[in-house]
Amino acid sequence: MKQVGLYLMIAGIASLLLNLVGYELKILMWVDNWGQNAGWAIRLGAIVVGAVMYFAIKQTPEQEPQEEVKEEA
Repeated sequence: MKQVGLYLMIAGIASLLLNLVGYELKILMWVDNWGQNAGWAIRLGAIVVGAVMYFAIKQTPEQEPQEEVKEEA
């Protein structure tokens, strides 16, 4: 989930920066269908949600194999 947040944040930032120079990511062209203000809100929302997902979700550490305990009888 942490990687999903990172990708969402990167896509939002890329969309925001590209929109400033007159371009747009093809996958995010739909964000301006409801107007310029809604498009900016969606872009900023993607950045915020992605950042929250990235920084709030702690990565689960990989579980190390447990050593077998030998019982002496």
